Amino acid sequence: MAFAIQDYSLLSDEECDQRIQVAKEKLAERCVILGHHYQRNEVFKHADVSGDSLKLSSYAANSEAEYIVFCGVHFMAEVSDILSRPEQITILPDLAAGCSMADMANRVNVERSWNELNSVINADEQVTPVTYINSAADLKAFCGRHDGIVCTSSNAKQVLDWCFEKREKILFFPDEHLGRNTGYRMGIPLEEMVVWDFNQPMGGLTKEQIQNAKMILWKGFCSVHQMFQSKQIDDFKKKHPETIIIAHPEANFEVCEQADYVGSTEMILKTVREAKPNTRWLVATELNLVNRLKEEVKGQGKQVHFMSPTVAMCSTMFRTDPQHLAWVLENLVEGTVVNQIQVNEDDKQMAKKSLENMLSLF
Repeated sequence: MAFAIQDYSLLSDEECDQRIQVAKEKLAERCVILGHHYQRNEVFKHADVSGDSLKLSSYAANSEAEYIVFCGVHFMAEVSDILSRPEQITILPDLAAGCSMADMANRVNVERSWNELNSVINADEQVTPVTYINSAADLKAFCGRHDGIVCTSSNAKQVLDWCFEKREKILFFPDEHLGRNTGYRMGIPLEEMVVWDFNQPMGGLTKEQIQNAKMILWKGFCSVHQMFQSKQIDDFKKKHPETIIIAHPEANFEVCEQADYVGSTEMILKTVREAKPNTRWLVATELNLVNRLKEEVKGQGKQVHFMSPTVAMCSTMFRTDPQHLAWVLENLVEGTVVNQIQVNEDDKQMAKKSLENMLSLF
């Protein structure tokens, strides 16, 4: 018997909480719920394991559970399906939970860009493609086919080091800011990192720019992290000059240059948690994470502030709600799988190759 999502749409969060708990108890070790840091609290609290993309992907690869319910977005569930065992099933509670940044690069545009690069340089011999984990499975497969690799915000430097040992150039997609911020901190001059605009012929670049570039950055971004601006830092520090600035590397270059610390969500959490008591922090990353961290450390006299004066949360991550979570879990109790994420076998093998290139570095 399968339950329809329409049967859950009018349930309150409180009713869903109770039904989620009952379903979890019935499924027991057969099911694990993974929750990304950017999830809303109403869903995050039900996660058996929480973390960033790398932590959750690694957990999925080693989980013994029969069902992996991924409270995140589509590309994360794809990674879980790629890395988990064939008999395991990965479920995304709401198939509409995507990633606007990931959508800024697709296989057609990347393959066309690769061919255009080959008309100027020998891309197959000179360029290593790197895709941020925030991308579709077929782009991870593209990297696998071209001896490339996947990176996350926590390991981008190590990945770029690996790339430069192999070839002289990198094509980095879909987020230009993570690429630029990482490359600059490795000593690559800004003029040797060019932006490839996939809407223009040859990315809008001259042959000389392509030939001289060490990093070719795809024109893509996270809309949440572009809400943060250097003026917000300046205005805040006028009132509180002692403030420590910490930013996610998806933020723009100017914000990251002003930050005292730049790193992944896991790094942000670890740094603030381990900081001295009675310190003040201005944080540039998604709102749900910042609010939870604020509550967690306030007993230590630490003050955590969200950098943007306007709300900046991941709207696609927000799509996963208690109603969808209750729906998929109660269907599992009845022996029905809904919203399974399955990557086709060809892409799965090539994507696994690029992911394993990354995992082999750690």
